[in-house]
Order: sequence, then structure tokens, then C-alpha cells
Amino acid sequence: MKTKSVSGACCVPQKQSVGDTDDDAAGIPFADKASTNGMKKLPGGSFLMGSDSTEGFPADGEGPVREVTVKPFYTDVGAVSNRQFNDFIKETGFRTDADTYEWSFVFYHNVGAKARKHVDDTVWGLEWWCKVMGANWRHPEGPGSNIKKRMDHPVTHVSWNDAIAYCGWAGKRLPTEAEWEYGARGGLVQKQYAWGDELTPRSKHHCNIWQGQFPHRNTGADGYKGTAPVRSFPANGFGLYNVSGNVWEWCNDWFSPTFHMTAPQQHPAGPSTGDRKVMRGGSFLCHDSYCNRYRVAARTSNTPDSSSDNLGFRCVRDVQK
Repeated sequence: MKTKSVSGACCVPQKQSVGDTDDDAAGIPFADKASTNGMKKLPGGSFLMGSDSTEGFPADGEGPVREVTVKPFYTDVGAVSNRQFNDFIKETGFRTDADTYEWSFVFYHNVGAKARKHVDDTVWGLEWWCKVMGANWRHPEGPGSNIKKRMDHPVTHVSWNDAIAYCGWAGKRLPTEAEWEYGARGGLVQKQYAWGDELTPRSKHHCNIWQGQFPHRNTGADGYKGTAPVRSFPANGFGLYNVSGNVWEWCNDWFSPTFHMTAPQQHPAGPSTGDRKVMRGGSFLCHDSYCNRYRVAARTSNTPDSSSDNLGFRCVRDVQK
């Protein structure tokens, strides 16, 4: 029997169970709350959020374009790395949702030779997604794989619940969707990407996405067929890396395709309830023939307990008065 896909998007397989969310990250000790190492202070202010582009997906609710205001905040310049997440695990002994479920989703090209016998199922209609027993953040491609040479790559197979727990330990939080897009735009106004409107200006790659024919052949022309280090490619105007492609990034907001149309635009935080959390940025699996959600206005969602080998996060911190 195939595992049911709730999302219908190529890049975001979902577990069937929503599971419990852990907003308070109860029981997780805090690390150094005062540190802003590896973070940039962003000035905040008003910006044009969303897009009316015809390249978007109507069900995602990218538009309409609206003026939104965010407060100043600190943001990680890159996604949380395997090294950082390993420090968290060593200190807390935390078990991720993938550890608890004893499986996670792995893209079929990435399933290692030793892991093939551990493929328990695939996603109906999206058969490139494999349910791999033993896949988790330590073993991104399943049994037989490891992260020893990828400590500077983004941690993957982390659910929203896992990200919230890490944030609690680090004295940080997940960005609101508005904060995420403000940071990703890097000061540019209504551009498709964090660097402008052209995907490969002067034939140079600025992000890690699928190159070739999805889902059968990835040429790796941008230098990577899987994840890239968290500080790969040129940073945007705010000094942030990989806000397009590489790994999807969790936001704090519950997802709604329509809530923002009537919600206040001053420091918006999304709906108060929901069943899926916002994800932004796209991943190394995105391709314009199927899922061009590596545009800065693009959005999608996933259940809080879902995890895969293209899903990570970055943190933010409030500016203390």
C-alpha cells in the first residue's frame, strides 16, 4: 500500500499523522541566549510581500502583493548545520520525530545501496519519495549513510517540532513567514529571486536546485546533486545564504492560502491555528518544470511532524531593547 501524499507537491512529502506540536519545547535546557554569532541584524520596516506572478500556484496563496511591516530582528545567515544540530543533540539527548517514527522520506535517487532493502513504501503519485526505515538526520540517505563529511551542510530530516526544540535550546525562535521573506529579499523590491529576476545571470548559478529532467536526471550543473554547505553561492543583499534552493526552511506560522488577505499587515504572525506549518525557499529538488518554489515569494506547507532529506530550518532572535 502506498503512503498517502497530503500535499501533492513534489518537494514536500507529508506524514499522514499531524502529531503534537511542541511550542514550548518543554524540558529542553537553554544554551547561550545572548549569543548572536553567525547572525545578521536586520533593520526591519515595510516591504512588499507576496507576488502576483503567473509562475505561482494559486492554491499556495502567494498573492496579492501587499505592504507588510516587520520589527528589527537577528537572523541566522545560513540554515542550521549538522554540526550545530549535533551540539544540540549531545547536550540534550533530544530524539527527533524521525527517530521516534523510525523512518523518514528520502528522494529515490539518494537512497544508498545499503538502504534499498529498508525502503518500506513510496508516496502514491509521487513515487520518487521513499519511506526509508532508519533514515534520520544522522543517516540522511538511510542506513549506511552518515554526515561525517557534511558537518557544514544543513541538517535535514528535521520536523517543525524538532526545529522548535532546537530553537528553545539555542534561545532563538523560528521566523514568522513575513520575517523570512523580508530577509530572503535582501532589500530588493518584488524581484523573483534574492539576486534579481534572472535565474542564472551571466550563466552563473546562484542557488542549488534541480538541473536536468525532473525527476529522472540531475546533471548537478550548479555543483551539487544533494545538499550544499550552508554558506554556498553568493549571499543576498542582507548577507544571507541559500534562501533559494538547498533545503526547505520551516517558518513559525500556521499555513493558510487566504488568511493574509484580511489579516493585519503590521508584524503579521499567521493564523492562530491550523494543521500545517509554512515552509519557504524551495530545495535542491525544485525545478521549473514541476515545482519552481525557489522564488522568494513562493510558499508551501507541511505537517509539523513531517521530515525528509530536503527539509531544514534557520533561526531568528528578537532585538533586545
